[in-house]
Amino acid sequence: MQYDFLKDFTRRMKCVGLYALLYDNSSQKYIWKERGFNTLDEQLNVIFSVMLYIMEQSLKEESCTIDNITVFLDSLNEKYYKKSMSYAECSDLAKFIVNVVLSNEGRPMYFGGYDYEQQEMKELHISYVNNRIIYDEQDVRRTSYYLTDDGYNLLLGTLEVESNLKLTIQEMIFNLHLEKQSYDKALDDVKNIFNLMRIKLQKTQADMLRIKRNPLEYSVVEYNERAQDNFNTLEDSKKKFAGYRNKVQSRVQEMEEKHIRIEELSAVDTEKLHDLQEIDKYLARAIDEYQRILSLQLDLQVLYEEELKNVSEMSLVQRFNLHTELYERVLANPFCLERLDIFFRPLFNKAPDKVLNINQFLTLQKVRTLEEDWEEEAIEIFDATAWEEEQRRRVQEKMAKYEASLSVILAHTLAKKKIQLSELIDDLSVEERERLVPTIGIFKEIMVELLGVNVVNIAELRKERSDFILEETNDFRLQNMLLEILDKRADWEALKKLEVYRLPEAKPVLLKQADENTGILKNIRCSDVMLKAVWE
Repeated sequence: MQYDFLKDFTRRMKCVGLYALLYDNSSQKYIWKERGFNTLDEQLNVIFSVMLYIMEQSLKEESCTIDNITVFLDSLNEKYYKKSMSYAECSDLAKFIVNVVLSNEGRPMYFGGYDYEQQEMKELHISYVNNRIIYDEQDVRRTSYYLTDDGYNLLLGTLEVESNLKLTIQEMIFNLHLEKQSYDKALDDVKNIFNLMRIKLQKTQADMLRIKRNPLEYSVVEYNERAQDNFNTLEDSKKKFAGYRNKVQSRVQEMEEKHIRIEELSAVDTEKLHDLQEIDKYLARAIDEYQRILSLQLDLQVLYEEELKNVSEMSLVQRFNLHTELYERVLANPFCLERLDIFFRPLFNKAPDKVLNINQFLTLQKVRTLEEDWEEEAIEIFDATAWEEEQRRRVQEKMAKYEASLSVILAHTLAKKKIQLSELIDDLSVEERERLVPTIGIFKEIMVELLGVNVVNIAELRKERSDFILEETNDFRLQNMLLEILDKRADWEALKKLEVYRLPEAKPVLLKQADENTGILKNIRCSDVMLKAVWE
């Protein structure tokens, strides 16, 4: 290439794209001016504050829902920005930042970077956050957000240190502060080291998930980079941190022996002793994290090899028509059944997985008879079948409650075309009210899902169902259940849209319902909403 300084130019543009798309998704949005953030400086400060909060929750492996982000923004505004925003407006701003700025309303984000080596423009995929489904204490489904690799790279890149040097530099700074007895700064350093280790662990877990989904999307180059990064991290690090921990423990022991009574320590020495004890705890956790990374890297290697082996074996699989190759030949010549074992033999070619348990080497092994094996196996099969039937029955009962509650809402909404939740509840009979609110969790989840969607386009849902094969699930899915209910009523087939929006100025709706766990009568307070049916 003529210009060597343009080598790996797409990597540089990927870093530029992380900032460019963030600005593009955020700029010229009226919601900022509505909330009082008129300058670009304030807007970017709020966005990066939210991203740092999501990163902190991810590192602590805690949930990070829209409600959590709303509480964080509300406290941030109250203490620092001091804008005239209510809690509901903070919630709208949190949804805007997560769903629009960071997620582009669910649409994939790409940024063009010219590859001077290949002489072509490449589309660089960018993703800041991802989400997963969690369940709260009341077994209500929630969406929790966490940062992707691009999100971590964006935030860690603001520290102006390359990823492969962060840990080494942080260890050097930690050791320097430890030698100078600046234990408060050393404590911050060891916390940063532990966070870097946790990020490496989560990246390895994300790679394993990618391999399970599609091993062909995970290249050998990515695997080698991850392995080299993890093994370089592990090289001599465990010994060094064990040495740091011994040094910290010896200093703690010296301070305790010097002052036999802890109460006689000065305020400065007491703070130093506390910092040393905290450093010792974080060093112990860091050593455990090293072990987890090593174990995960080995699991990643085994998983990658196994998945690639399975993919390669798929090309060797010979498919045939069971009817013509088996049934018709058996009917033509029934004596072929005597050699049917030849037909089934390939099903048992795979060697069984071997599990080695060293603890069983020196224990007396009991000889099991065929009768014992048969009896135990029979009991296990019976228990497993009964358990599966019981689980299936519980799921069906739970889904029936969801369907009954949603049917009551649809029936009254379609009858009046437009109705408030408070008016709907007043029109219900005692039996219908029990169907509407079978449990607190079910009613709450239905209302949260309706408000989250706002507009349900029935025609698009029907088209999506005809174009794609939907996987079966035991969870409540609003769109699927709506279609199931509408399919059962021929007079509802002309429904085009269902609109649901909050009425912030209306009085909250109060419902009384017994708690399904304790049986105690509780008041349910929820915002009044407007339900509107749009017909063709």
